[in-house]
Amino acid sequence: MLTTPRLAGFLDALDGAPWGSAAGRRHGRPQARPVQLYTPEERRRRDASPWTMVQGVLAPAQFLVFLVSLGLVLNYLATGTGLGWATGSVVLKTLVLYLIMLTGCVWEKEVFGRYLFAPAFYWEDVFSMLVLGLHTAYLGVVLAGIGTPEAQLLLALAAYFAYVVNATQFVLKLRAARMQERGADLGRQVAAE
Repeated sequence: MLTTPRLAGFLDALDGAPWGSAAGRRHGRPQARPVQLYTPEERRRRDASPWTMVQGVLAPAQFLVFLVSLGLVLNYLATGTGLGWATGSVVLKTLVLYLIMLTGCVWEKEVFGRYLFAPAFYWEDVFSMLVLGLHTAYLGVVLAGIGTPEAQLLLALAAYFAYVVNATQFVLKLRAARMQERGADLGRQVAAE
């Protein structure tokens, strides 16, 4: 792709990917993803932020809403009864998702200095956009009355599958952060001896 230096600079400023590429271009060798998930300053900001606790409460709450809703959706698809409960539960799950996305953006801004696509959470944020899009599409088809209830709930199941993948990404990232912190604590302990 041919670009002017000014356009290339603009694209690079927008590019949050953890490697040096924008619009399919490569600038030399790809940069390695940082070994540390959080710098010491980012860890300090994370631990001091009230949004960390908000995320810690909303994530399991959202998962609980998801489990109940999944049961209601599968029940309707299997028995044909309980459409109102199934639909209402998916709407509630979507509203909780919006809430956790908004508060997560504030948290990411406080910790990393940007609302979305911080290099440490780049792929989780990218996949979150798919999750958000599928949940929003569900709301759209329900409100517009597009498709049968079964087709609408199959879209909800696709959104739920994407949510499970995304939740797994975040759980793995949380686990990596904890392992990183244990390693750093062990290193400080050894150095002190």
